[in-house]
Parts: sequence; structure tokens; C-alpha cells
Amino acid sequence: MVASVAGGVKPASIIDIEQRFYRQLIAGQQREQGSMPLAAELEELVFKLEVEREAAMQRLEKKQQAQALIDNIRNQLVKTLLGELDNHIAMPQLFLKDSAISNKQLLLLELISSSQLDLNRLRPVVADIPWLGRDLITIVNSPAFVAKRPQGSDIQVNDLKLVLNYIGMDQLRLYIPYYLCRHWLSANPSLVWVNRKVWRYLQLQAVAARALAQLHQQDGILLYSVALMQQLGMSLLLGVAANIYERLRHTWRREAMAQRDGELHDAVSVCQFPLEQLWPIIATHSANLCWQVPSALGFADAAPIKLLRERASSVAFSSLSDTAKILDKSACYAKCLLLEELQQLSFSDKKLLFTYYELSEQEQIRLSGQNFRKTEPV
Repeated sequence: MVASVAGGVKPASIIDIEQRFYRQLIAGQQREQGSMPLAAELEELVFKLEVEREAAMQRLEKKQQAQALIDNIRNQLVKTLLGELDNHIAMPQLFLKDSAISNKQLLLLELISSSQLDLNRLRPVVADIPWLGRDLITIVNSPAFVAKRPQGSDIQVNDLKLVLNYIGMDQLRLYIPYYLCRHWLSANPSLVWVNRKVWRYLQLQAVAARALAQLHQQDGILLYSVALMQQLGMSLLLGVAANIYERLRHTWRREAMAQRDGELHDAVSVCQFPLEQLWPIIATHSANLCWQVPSALGFADAAPIKLLRERASSVAFSSLSDTAKILDKSACYAKCLLLEELQQLSFSDKKLLFTYYELSEQEQIRLSGQNFRKTEPV
């Protein structure tokens, strides 16, 4: 019975397991350790907002009918948010305006997927993305990187041309998608904990995809990049929704202050970002947004975007190209790792997933030998 599901139209049993995984990823327990460091100012802001929310909750608890007011405000906020988010999804330019993605970033990903790329073409594009240039400069001047330089080369390097030369083309093809995809995870305080989980999931996929690509003698760096992009739609949706939500809350709090309504102000303040209610929209739209957003920016023909579109458009694993199959297999393996950590994956479920995605014994051995604790690009 299990063998009969291999590769065909995805059966309900597989869909159920994957839906359980994504629901846990988005709306499950939020506070957990992750490999996505927080900027000091963001960590301070998150702490401040939690303190303010707790203080507002304590004030409301002293009032009669406070919970009814909170529930009413929360329902209104969610309804307004979902309506505005639907409008954003239906209007690409509106969606792009609120997201963290740009055509310059996608141009970089297109350039590094080309075998004809040289540093002279890459440098001006990197220079047009100041935060990325700063990240690359930080890498070159880090103690670990300085130790790899020739003797006497431990001076600080700030010239972008020298930085790119020091890193080298092969490593840039890893670093650039790594930092771009991390940047697409919104810095909104409401998303700190869920983004840590999404980022770890992406990193596990990327490590698995690169290992399988090497096993099958395919372009490991291209597949590493695309694996990091596999939740682009989810990342952008969460970021856009969080931006809309914070604007709504700011407007409503300001109006409450103007009306000198402290209870209303506190009720708005204690409402948290509604991840549970967003889940159906994410489940419906995220896969297609992975390729639709880059296509709206003019990159429909870029190799990474073609692979993302192929994955989103396919109804059966068996219909995918060999390259796209590696991406599905890497995503399957990453899901299993994370569900096992949460003790939410039975042996039979894991066997079912491995059978459907046709993970051979050789592939399983290769993946089991990877160090998934080290998820940085080098």
C-alpha cells in the first residue's frame, strides 16, 4: 500500500502530514532557539513591546468586561487585516511596495546562477544594495575569515572590490542568496519567533539540496540558492501582513488617544499578530507567490524562478524534472528533521514521506551524514 503512492498525485495522507508541519511552523509554539541572530535594537524593541503589552493587560484586567472589549477589537483587526491583505495579493504593485524584495536583489540571484559571471558585473549590483555590501565587508573582516588570509593581511578591508575578490566567486554564490533570503524575512517584531523557525527550515533545505546535488552531479550552488528561496512566498506574505497589521494598530491607538479612551487604547495594544487566522491565506497563496512576485519584477525566465514555478505548478512528484525533484526531496527531509525534533513524526509517516518523494537508500545515507547543526554557507 505504501509503495503505491510513490511519485504520483500527492495523496491525502502526505498532504495531511505536510499541512500539520506548516501549521506548526507558522502558528505553533513560537519561542524556540534558532540560528537567526537578532539585532540588538530589534531584541530591545521586542522586549519593550512585551513589557508594554503586559502592563496594558494588567490595567484591563481591573476593568469589567475587558475581555469582551479585547475580543471585539481583535476580531475587527483581523477582519480588516485579511481584507487589506487580499487586496495586496490581487494587486502585485501594492504587494511589492510593502515587501522587502527588489529587482536589484533578484538580478543578483540571476547573475550568480550564470556560469559566465565575473566580479566586474557583480560589483555594481552589490554596491546598489548597501546593507548587503556591509554584510560582506563584515564577513571579510571577521576573525574566522582573517585567519584564512595570507600572513600580514589582517588589516581591515572596506573597499568593496577587494572584499569581493577576497571572498571569491564560488563563495559569493553561496553568501549572496544566504543573506538575501534572510533579509526577506521581515524584521517586524511580531515575526521574530516565527521567522527564526522559517529561517532554520530554509537552511536545512539548503544543506540537504546541496548534498543531494553533489550526489547526483548537479549544480549544488544553484540548488542551494533555490532551496533557500522555497519559502519566499511565505516570507513575503508574513512580512506584508505584519506591516499592514502594525499600521492598523498604530492608527487605532492614535485614534483612541485622540478620543481619550484609555481602555480602547489598551485593548488594541494587547492584540497580537494573528498567525492562526493567517494560516489559510499562507497555505493558499505562498507557493505561487514564490514565482509570481519575481515574475512581476521581470525575472520569470531566471533559472531559480523557473524551478520555483515548476514546483508550484506540478500536481505530482513524478512529473518534476530531476533538478526540481532534488528540491522536493530536500524539503521532505527538512520537514522530517523538524517534526522529529518536536516528536510529531511517527515511523510510518516518515516512511510514507520517503516513499512518496522517492528518497533512495543512497540518498538517505548521504543526507544522514550531513552536519545539519552547521547551516551557514561555509
